[in-house]
Amino acid sequence: MDFPKRSGWLVGAGFLLGTLGVKALTSPTAKKCYVQGVATGLRAKAAYEGIVEQAKAEVDDIVAEASYLNACAMAPAEAPEDGAEQPKKAPKAGGSKAAK
Repeated sequence: MDFPKRSGWLVGAGFLLGTLGVKALTSPTAKKCYVQGVATGLRAKAAYEGIVEQAKAEVDDIVAEASYLNACAMAPAEAPEDGAEQPKKAPKAGGSKAAK
C-alpha cells in the first residue's frame, strides 16, 4: 500500500507549491511586471485605435465617392432646371493608353 503514502506527499507538495506560487504572484516585483505589461497593452491599443480610425475614414470616403458616381450614372440626361452644371464623370482608373 504505497499509494496512500505517495498521495500524501503529492498533496503536501501541491499545497506548498501553491502557497509559494501565491506569494510569488502577489510580490511587489511581480506587481511591477504586471503594471508594465498592462501599460504596454494600453499603448498598443491606442496606436491601433488611431490606425482603425484612419482606415474607417478612408472607407467612408470611398463609399461616398462610389455613391456619388452611382447617383451620376442613374441621373436623367436632362439639364437641371436651376441652370447649374451637371457633375462631370470621374476619370477611369488606369490612365490613358497613349501615356504607356
